[in-house]
Amino acid sequence: MSVTLAAGLSGATSATITSAGLAVGLALLAVEHVTWWRGATAGGGGKKGGAPVEGGGKAKDPRALIPFWFGVAFGTLAVACPAGLLGYGAGFLRWGGNTVGGTVMSWMTGQSAPTVATGSAPSLDGYGALVVTALVIVLWLLRKKFGKATTGKWKKGVVVGVLIGIGTGVFAMVGNLVVPGANDLGAWALDGLIHGDLGSML
Repeated sequence: MSVTLAAGLSGATSATITSAGLAVGLALLAVEHVTWWRGATAGGGGKKGGAPVEGGGKAKDPRALIPFWFGVAFGTLAVACPAGLLGYGAGFLRWGGNTVGGTVMSWMTGQSAPTVATGSAPSLDGYGALVVTALVIVLWLLRKKFGKATTGKWKKGVVVGVLIGIGTGVFAMVGNLVVPGANDLGAWALDGLIHGDLGSML
C-alpha cells in the first residue's frame, strides 16, 4: 500500500517533489559518485602526491560510498514516517529542495518546475518504527565517533534519499527495499527477542 507521507508543518513542508527538487537530488547524487570515481585526495583535489582525506578512500573503492548510501537509506526511512520529527523533517527537506531547485531553474531557464510525484513510499509500520528508533539512538550515541568527512557524506545521502525517494519509477526500488526491510527486521527481532520465538531468528 502506498500512502502520502510527510504531513505539512505550518505550510512550510511539502509532500510533493517537483522536477526542480528532483534535479537537486540528482545533482548531489552525481557529485558524490563523480568524486568517488575520481578518488579524494587532500590538498589538491586529486593532484598527484596528495594524501587521502578522511573518509575519502581509494578511487573506486565501494566502501567509500557506504556512509553516503547509508544516508540515502535513512532519508528514505524518514520519508516513510507519517509524522514525528523524521516525517516533518523529511517534508521540510523536500520543501527546501523544491524551493532551491525551483529558484535555480527559474533563473537559468525561465521555466517553472512541475510536480513529479507525491511523497509516497511503502508505509513504515510499528515493527519498522522499532528499528528506526533504535537506529536513531545508536547514531546519536555514536555521533562523536564518526569523522567530519563520514558525517558529511551521510548528511548528503539523507538529503538525496528524501529528494529521490519518490513512489514511482527506478528510485522507488530503494524505498521498496529499505522500508519493507526495516519492517521485516523489526518483526524478526521482536518475535525472537520479546516473544521468545527463537526459531524465527535462525
